Amino acid sequence: CRAQNGEVLHEPTGRRARYGELAADAARIPLPDRVALKRPDEFKLVGTPAKRLDAPSKVNGTAVYGIDVRPPGVKIATLAQSPAFGGRVKSVDDSAAKAVKGVRQVVRLDDAVAVVADQMGAARKGLAALVIDWDDGPNARLRTQDIARELEQATLNPGPVAQSIGDADEAMARAATRIEATYQVPFLAHAAMEPMNCTVDVRKNGCEVWIGSQVIARVQAAAAKTTGLPLNKVVVHNHLIGGGFGRRLEVDGVVRAVQIAQHVAGPVKVIWTREEDIQHDMYRPYFFDRISAGLDGNGMPVAWKHRFAGSSVLARWLPPAFNKGLDPDTIDGATHLVYGLPNLRVEYLRVEPPGVPTAFWRSVGPSHSVFVVESFMDELAAAAKRDPVAYRRALLDNAPRAKAVLDLAAERAGWGEALSKRVGRGVSLQFAFGSYMAQVAEVEVSKTGAVRVRRVVCAVDCGTVVNPDTVRAQAEGAIIFGITAALNGEITVNGGRVEQTNFDTYQMLRMNEAPAIDVHIVRSGEPPGGMGEPGTSAVVPAIANAVFAATGKRLRKMPIDPAGLRAPA
Repeated sequence: CRAQNGEVLHEPTGRRARYGELAADAARIPLPDRVALKRPDEFKLVGTPAKRLDAPSKVNGTAVYGIDVRPPGVKIATLAQSPAFGGRVKSVDDSAAKAVKGVRQVVRLDDAVAVVADQMGAARKGLAALVIDWDDGPNARLRTQDIARELEQATLNPGPVAQSIGDADEAMARAATRIEATYQVPFLAHAAMEPMNCTVDVRKNGCEVWIGSQVIARVQAAAAKTTGLPLNKVVVHNHLIGGGFGRRLEVDGVVRAVQIAQHVAGPVKVIWTREEDIQHDMYRPYFFDRISAGLDGNGMPVAWKHRFAGSSVLARWLPPAFNKGLDPDTIDGATHLVYGLPNLRVEYLRVEPPGVPTAFWRSVGPSHSVFVVESFMDELAAAAKRDPVAYRRALLDNAPRAKAVLDLAAERAGWGEALSKRVGRGVSLQFAFGSYMAQVAEVEVSKTGAVRVRRVVCAVDCGTVVNPDTVRAQAEGAIIFGITAALNGEITVNGGRVEQTNFDTYQMLRMNEAPAIDVHIVRSGEPPGGMGEPGTSAVVPAIANAVFAATGKRLRKMPIDPAGLRAPA
């Protein structure tokens, strides 16, 4: 027998049966120890391009996102939350807001005020008319500089060991050359195009939620806890997501919407303004890294020590996974490197910034660690006076898949070909989320220090590929996301408040700034790896290393500061 087109075919007789017809009998058969799978040369669909079934509706506007739902009788609400982390409402004068045509009511919570109206325009006008006196609370003096200083101080002391190979201290002591550096990456917002929103109808005997979520079980649990209802009395309708990137793994917006809905008769859709979305995000953590290496007489690493401090999202999100002071997500990209390093020690120290909420962000731990590792690897190549690609290649004798993507990216990018003045190429290499990826970025740095990414070449071995179009799309989107972070991404805190407010102060990469992106997929029969995340973490160090190639200036802090890259007068 063989399976084909949803049926089991008995070839000697030509008899056919659909899977459903055989399911009951199949359930009674003991599971075999081994199953014969199709050989790759028998694949008909796996590995071939296929159009997405949801593409037409997304293009013509008929796709339904969370923000699109309109249950009968729904009211629209928007809100102002305490501008300072941990602040509270002292008093509110809502008389002018209630006078706005279309405003139905004002809901005051401990740390937020919402305006409920017939439509969003009226809700926003009512919100602007509120006079709120805030108590800024315990974090009123909090600044980014204070957080960075605390993280830096933390890295002066040992932390839990995430990985250890050989004896890094002894190897460092006998190294011919020692190189040290510190790196920093900032808080980052998710800034999804669809702002946070949630529609809720709370009744005495039940609660109904309409949302676009990455994890609806948590939505249901949060609504049940907030209302005090049993879990089976909460119904969640999940819809398309206009950008998640980890933000919609969180349920703070659900809790807020349920709190407001408890004061409203009938369903209410709570939509955050862009300002609320950016200033009350849950941010990619700020990290401070201290890294050093010892080189032998040929400039190759014999010792590698990496210690970093920052928030652990996993410790909050899934406490049992935070074990012995280590967060598997946070250390990802800093441990189990593709390179053959004989002596290595990686340490992580969990330091939570007071008041600042943190969350998973696209590419998670590697979003910071790959920038540090690959930038520092470039520093070692420069110290050894070696070509960055050749230097990495010399460390990959036991990593053939990594070597293959590195060679492919370099070849397709024209590595080694001459470039104009203040134009440079940079490379990065990583293993993350089960996929090997190399990227080469080509950048141009103007005399004023502005960086333009002209081209990105990405080579990836993500194992068996089902739909290559989807792999390319994920890589391209992730690269754009990472370029935004490298050039513009930074959330800063002053007086306990986020200083950025909208896309004028937290800028996205625009269409006319987007580079040419070439994605090359290595044919592989290995188990499938992830593709939604790696492109983001790989592109940031590739850009930083390209800037060094173009200007001779090393970038150890993100985002890129054009002032430090200006050409001499």
